[in-house]
Amino acid sequence: MNTIIDIANSIFNPLINLGAAPLMTIVLTIIALFFKVKPARALEGGIKLGIALTGIGAIIGILTTAFSEAMTAFVERTGISLNITDVGWAPLATITWGSPYTLYFLLIMVILNIVMLALKKTDTLDVDIFNIWHLAIVGLFAIFCGANLFTATLLVLFIGVLKIWNSDLMKPTFNDLLNAPDNNPMTTTHMNYMMNPVIMVFDKIFDKIFPWLDKYDFDAAKLNSKIGFWGSKFAIGIYLGVFVGLLAGQSPTKIFTLAFTAAVCLELFSLIGSWFIAAVEPLSQGITDFANKRLKGREINIGLDWPFIAGRAEIWATANVLAPIMLLEAIFLPGNKLLPLGGIIAMGVTPALLVVTRGKLIRMIVIGAVELPLFLWSGTLIAPFVTKTAKAVGAFPSGLSESVMISHTTMEGPIEKFLGYLVGNMSQGQISFVLYTILALVAYLLIFVWYARQMKKRNTEYANTK
Repeated sequence: MNTIIDIANSIFNPLINLGAAPLMTIVLTIIALFFKVKPARALEGGIKLGIALTGIGAIIGILTTAFSEAMTAFVERTGISLNITDVGWAPLATITWGSPYTLYFLLIMVILNIVMLALKKTDTLDVDIFNIWHLAIVGLFAIFCGANLFTATLLVLFIGVLKIWNSDLMKPTFNDLLNAPDNNPMTTTHMNYMMNPVIMVFDKIFDKIFPWLDKYDFDAAKLNSKIGFWGSKFAIGIYLGVFVGLLAGQSPTKIFTLAFTAAVCLELFSLIGSWFIAAVEPLSQGITDFANKRLKGREINIGLDWPFIAGRAEIWATANVLAPIMLLEAIFLPGNKLLPLGGIIAMGVTPALLVVTRGKLIRMIVIGAVELPLFLWSGTLIAPFVTKTAKAVGAFPSGLSESVMISHTTMEGPIEKFLGYLVGNMSQGQISFVLYTILALVAYLLIFVWYARQMKKRNTEYANTK
């Protein structure tokens, strides 16, 4: 195994030294060409990815530089030490893709998906290549915490199998939410939906204790319409900047500068995020065409990135409500060191809430508020790993002090990060960690099995209503 990584390092280290944007431009282009994408289209996707990585890095630099002075003053005035900077998802993707291990994890997940398709253990072809980083970072974190590559690989494969099965389980619900026919091919293997089992537990508790609240549920589209620009990304940026500036005791000039900077950055996060999706579209199409030729007409679901469901207003209404809740939780939550910045628009949280509750807005907000601490604690836990890796691959934001740590508030897969931590520490032979890890993995599997049964019952109901 180590020989494979040594070979990968000898091949990829010269590319890594070019920087994240050139590296990913080259890698994405080559992979697309392998799947017989036309050279111009393959290069177009590669360049778009390089541009997106460069753009998001620039925005993160602006945001973190603007907030660094205010955050220092905030800590001094309040004594609340939220000293880990939330840089959002894109820098973490850059950091993860800067490791040759990520390409290795991509390879084993492609092989796993092909084997499961061949054995008819899944009907989903995962073409969401870029977002393999969400799973890869779990393996990388396990290695950082002490696991060897073999153990980290087993963990990635274990989660990967469940992730692919989950895409099959969710497919009828996506049809329902999109009002789409059965032959709609769209589903997703995105890591944020691995929160579904935990959300399902809370949803069942809601059924037992608070079912009467459903009578007061309201239409998310109407809520968004009534909120108007007050719930927009730039408005949330304004609130965030004013709030932090006031807590830091800054002058009105500095407060407004901070507010407008945050507003610009949150708007641009969304814009540049769409560039990543456009960048991998040629590769996704190439993989789809390849599979159609090889699978001889078998009906296959296509695992896409999560935003194909982003037209549902509940996602955005819930995110708007959860933003101030997250900010308050971050300040008062014991053990949290993160102040929400780049991740305050909770896209790592709300899509799974939509699927499990099927758009019941009150449930989405209540359950979302209850589960947010998991994300804050997870982001705090992995900050040393993220910071050290960012510096190693040259992706540490230039506007921050070298002594500052970075992470992401609402990074997908918080429970999986805890599993990576346990598996890594278990590998060092501590008996307590061995026991904790076994218990955690068994609990993780059992709750998924229970969730799968609930989803199969739901899917049977869908089938019987046709």
